[in-house]
Amino acid sequence: MLLWREKIPEEWLPKVLAHLDAVLVDHCYLERKAATSALSLMKYHELHGFVRRLNAIAIEELEHFSLLLDFLDQRGIPFVAPSVSPWIRGLMKETRKGRREQVIDHLICCSIIEGRSCEKFQMLAKELKSIDAGLADLYEGLVKSEADHYVDYWLMARDIDHEESRRRLDFFLEKEAILIRKNHDLPLLH
Repeated sequence: MLLWREKIPEEWLPKVLAHLDAVLVDHCYLERKAATSALSLMKYHELHGFVRRLNAIAIEELEHFSLLLDFLDQRGIPFVAPSVSPWIRGLMKETRKGRREQVIDHLICCSIIEGRSCEKFQMLAKELKSIDAGLADLYEGLVKSEADHYVDYWLMARDIDHEESRRRLDFFLEKEAILIRKNHDLPLLH
């Protein structure tokens, strides 16, 4: 599975805690993007056997989107388009063209994003316990789902081509390590 080559930078947690409203907007946006990504993966014939699972992932992601929209509404935070994540953009730009290559790379990027989300949600849940119990519960409640999605995407990639998926996972983990070390001042989940 994912063996991170780099830890989450220490400055990440204080930065997001200082800008929770913006991070909630970003997270809401990411859940919507995750749903559309799961749906877009259905176009690949290599994944026709996984259409029901991809649909289930999309539904879960939309449920998370709805949950976060409710949090935004309750707190009077407008849902506006956040900044684009240099980390996610950096991963996705490495996706190769060509059907088989593209689907493997797309799945691995999704797996890495879900895996980092799982890790960050655990950190947020722990840290928010004494600050904002409701938000801590939200993040704690999302951890298992993110972990399941990260495994699902990885297994789908492996099902297409085990050796190629391992090789590309190694490539993307190296790329991810470089990207996560690049500091940016944006208050984003990733």
